[in-house]
Amino acid sequence: MFEYIFFDLDGTLTNSMEGIFKSLIYAFNKLNLPVPSEDTLRKFIGPPLTVSFREIMGYGDELTEKAIEAYRERYTVKGIYENFPFPGMEQLLKEVSDSGKILAVATSKPEFMSVKVIEHFGLDKYFATVSGSINESQDKAAVIEQAISRLSLTDDQRKDILMIGDRKHDLIGAKKCGVKCCGVNYGFAPEGELIEYGADYIVDTVEDLKNFLLNH
Repeated sequence: MFEYIFFDLDGTLTNSMEGIFKSLIYAFNKLNLPVPSEDTLRKFIGPPLTVSFREIMGYGDELTEKAIEAYRERYTVKGIYENFPFPGMEQLLKEVSDSGKILAVATSKPEFMSVKVIEHFGLDKYFATVSGSINESQDKAAVIEQAISRLSLTDDQRKDILMIGDRKHDLIGAKKCGVKCCGVNYGFAPEGELIEYGADYIVDTVEDLKNFLLNH
């Protein structure tokens, strides 16, 4: 039975698509760059921005830095709040927390932004810690390890941790840290990604996730 439940943020706890899309479009327009298709924009939800601009768009270091700066001009002021918890998510957090499990956020989003989002929606009362990226070089494994450290968990307790996420980076990070991972199909993964990258469990809806966490 899992006692420590780690949640990704974008695409798992909240639907952040609107704010991310609009902020990306703002950045591309500001830098006079072609705006990619919606399918390409969806790939930005989840990974660190540095990874996305380099791997998805093929930008070099200098252009990546400028694109991130332009993106955050809009996102930190407005885009961060063009966002909402998935329907049923707060009830899930309440019931799972009330059952005695310890909840944490482990996200590649910068930590100061992640805390703002969690507090904005009044979800902070459910989480023992919000672990986000402190710098651009941190990958998902690093923020998971950061959460493990903050909760003072031992290596023996890793078997009691479940990482929940919607993208391959959540699965890769969990495996690097030696913890199980549950993929959620209601997020933003391309079809087949969660299976391809070896999710230990997969659920389709928020209600399915709640039932899994309460009964597994």
